[in-house]
Amino acid sequence: MANSRETYRLAFPDHENPPYTHVSYGIPFTEACAKHVSQTFNAKKAYIIASRSLSKQTSHVKDLEQALGSRYCATWNGISPHTPFDELVPIINDMREKDADCLITLGGGSLTDGAKIIIYALANNVHSMDDLRTMFEQTEKDRKAKNEFRDRTTGNDPTVPIICIPTTLSAGEYSKFGGGTDPKTQQKTILVHDKCYPSLVILDAELCITTPEWVWLSTGVRAIDHSTESLCSLMAVPEVDAAAEKALKLMLPNLLKTKQNPNDLDARLQCQLAANYTLVALLYAPEKLLAGGSHGIGHQLGPLGVGHGQTSCILLPAVMKYNKSVNADKQQKVKEILWSDKVVVGILKDAGLTKENSDAGDALGAVFKALGMPRTLKEVGVGRDKLDILADNSTRDPCCVANAIPLTKKEQVMEILEMVLG
Repeated sequence: MANSRETYRLAFPDHENPPYTHVSYGIPFTEACAKHVSQTFNAKKAYIIASRSLSKQTSHVKDLEQALGSRYCATWNGISPHTPFDELVPIINDMREKDADCLITLGGGSLTDGAKIIIYALANNVHSMDDLRTMFEQTEKDRKAKNEFRDRTTGNDPTVPIICIPTTLSAGEYSKFGGGTDPKTQQKTILVHDKCYPSLVILDAELCITTPEWVWLSTGVRAIDHSTESLCSLMAVPEVDAAAEKALKLMLPNLLKTKQNPNDLDARLQCQLAANYTLVALLYAPEKLLAGGSHGIGHQLGPLGVGHGQTSCILLPAVMKYNKSVNADKQQKVKEILWSDKVVVGILKDAGLTKENSDAGDALGAVFKALGMPRTLKEVGVGRDKLDILADNSTRDPCCVANAIPLTKKEQVMEILEMVLG
C-alpha cells in the first residue's frame, strides 16, 4: 500500500473507535482509484456513477474507466440534485443485473447520497419505486420507535463498498447519512445505517478545477454551515468544538482564495481537508443532533430547486440571528474566528463591518456575499407562494427540532423565511 506520493489514512484518525472510511490524496484520482479497487477491495466489477457535466465536458470519466481496465463494469451518468427516488431505482436494478461489487462516485453530493441509498437498497430487496418508498417508511419507523435520529435502521447490512471522488465540499462522503427526495411529496428523507459510510474518499484538487465556481463555493459554505451549527449547538462536545474551529479556520480563508484564484491547488486541497473536519460532529455526538435550523429548513428548501450549499448561503446568517437570544456566547466563538484571519477581515471591512458593531450572522453574510452567493429566496426563484409548504415540511425535519430554539411551529419557520424572502 506504500506510495511516497500518496497520503492514505483514516478519515477520523483521532477517534477511539473510528468508522472504516479512509482518505487518499497526493496522487491523481485515476491512479488512486485503480490501485484501491484492485489492492484494497479486490473488486472485479466496479460500477461508476459520474457527474453529467464531467461526462459531457471533460475526459475524466473516460480516463477513470480506462484506468480501471478489466475491473471496470459500467458507468451511469448523473443523479439530479437532492437525489430523487425515481432516478435511483434504475441504477439499483442495473447494478444488480451487472453483479457490480464496488460503487464509485465521481462528482458531487447528490451522487454520494444516492450511492448510500443504492447499496442499502441492493441489500434489502428493492426493485421498484414502491419498494424504495416502503424502505424509507421503515427507516422512519425505526427512528421514531427508538426516538433516535442517528440510530441505525433494522434492515440488512449493505455489502458493496463505496469509493467517493468528490468534486464539491459538501462533505457527505464522510457520513453514514443518505438523503433522498420523493418526487411525489417533494419531501427529503434521511437514511441512516452504520454500513453506509463510504469506504474510501479520494481527494484530487486538480480535478476540482472543473467544478463550476458556484457549486464549489456554495458547497464550501455548506461545510461552513456544518461547523457553525455544531459550534453554536447548546449541547457542547469539546472534541466537536475543536474540530469545527479547525475546519472554519481552514475553510474560510482558503475558500476566499479559490474565489480569487481558481488555480490555487493548495487552497483547494485545504478546503477539501477542512470539509473532512466538519463531519467530526457525527462521531463524537452520536446521541445528539448538533445541526440546527439552517440544515433543517435547507433540507426542505433544496427540493424546491435550490442547490445544497445555496440553502446555507441564504439561511445560516438568518438562523444565527434568530438563535442569538439563547446562544450568544457560542456565536461569539464563531465571530472571533471570522475576525482572526487577515483574509477574512479584509472582506468584513470592505463590507463596512466593525468587530464592535456586528455579530457572527453579519460577518457570515458578508463572506457569502463576497463569494458571490445568493442571500435571499428571491434570488433563487422561491417566492412567497412556496413558504407555507416549506415551513410545514421544515417542522418535521429533525434538525429543526434540534435547533437552539426548537423550530416546532410553522410560525417560527415563517419568521426566519420572512427574513430571507428578499
